[in-house]
Amino acid sequence: MTDTLNPWPTTRQGTKDHPVPTLQYLLLAHGHTVTVDGVFGPQTGEAVRAYQRTRGLTDDGVVGPDTWHALLVEVAPGSRGNAVRGVQHRAGVTVEPDGEYGPRTQDAVREVQAAVLASGTPIAVDGVIGPKTWQALIGGVSAPLSRAA
Repeated sequence: MTDTLNPWPTTRQGTKDHPVPTLQYLLLAHGHTVTVDGVFGPQTGEAVRAYQRTRGLTDDGVVGPDTWHALLVEVAPGSRGNAVRGVQHRAGVTVEPDGEYGPRTQDAVREVQAAVLASGTPIAVDGVIGPKTWQALIGGVSAPLSRAA
């Protein structure tokens, strides 16, 4: 089978829009203060560097594969908080992410997982957001996300 997930995007100061809001929600999930505005500015850069230091990563403010992996939070039905908001924002579940992993979020996640599976990448279609599902949401998959808000 062919792995159709895109590589983790390299995200740095000056990046705007996707995947910056997801990054900002994940930073919030780890206790860092950032504004979710889709702009990787100085505040987000400082939060990234602080997070990298706490995880023993290269303190360069650049979010590549190692930093993305360290930021991931497993999210499943019943989860709440900023990591769920990151999923909801990217999967287009709601215009205003509420941080509650309910049926609409689960349906959207399963749809993404089914697209990943259909594109040739083995993945469980279980509604649990683990590393492969996060990579599909953040890096993209050959099938487009169809639940845009």
